[in-house]
Amino acid sequence: MAEDDPDTESSTGQLFTLTRVKLLLIVILLVGIAGSGIVRRYLGELGYTVLGELVFVLGYGGMVFTLWYGWLRPMDISGPD
Repeated sequence: MAEDDPDTESSTGQLFTLTRVKLLLIVILLVGIAGSGIVRRYLGELGYTVLGELVFVLGYGGMVFTLWYGWLRPMDISGPD
């Protein structure tokens, strides 16, 4: 990783600085968990319970897939040779 990359965390206390990558992660988590949950509740109140459940499952599952595909899949988690 380059020192010029604003998304890398170094020992200079950049752990809590807000970068575009961290902001994107926060938005994906909020939409995937809270957003799909709120839509599910409103659809349930309107009588569309099955549609609400489908929206929640697709929203939450989509969030999990997006986080896996964007952040976890590219990581090299292999042990020593």
